[in-house]
Amino acid sequence: QVQLVESGGGLVQAGGSLRLSCVASGTIFSIEAMGWYRQGPGNQRELVANINSGGRTNYHDSVKGRFTISRDTYRSTRRLYLQMNSLKPEDTAEYYCNVVASGANYWGKGTLVTVSS
Repeated sequence: QVQLVESGGGLVQAGGSLRLSCVASGTIFSIEAMGWYRQGPGNQRELVANINSGGRTNYHDSVKGRFTISRDTYRSTRRLYLQMNSLKPEDTAEYYCNVVASGANYWGKGTLVTVSS
């Protein structure tokens, strides 16, 4: 069974930084993409950033230049990171790790990021 566990969320002042991590465990074949989504209060879940199997990255316009997605897939390790700099109050949301593999979507339970003004 595939399990994704996020960590690294918390409370930070505007302008600060956080680094989110996601560890994927279980048997996962043919990862097509890994990514971070977020859902703020009253908002729909949206893509923050993702990285495909070839290493190509994609970012939401609002985080370009501030957030960086990276991954570690050495041997059986499956880790995904999101470095978030220059955080803004509008970045406040629950952040979810996502893995697309063999046509299936896997989700973590989320980690809360709160940015105070």
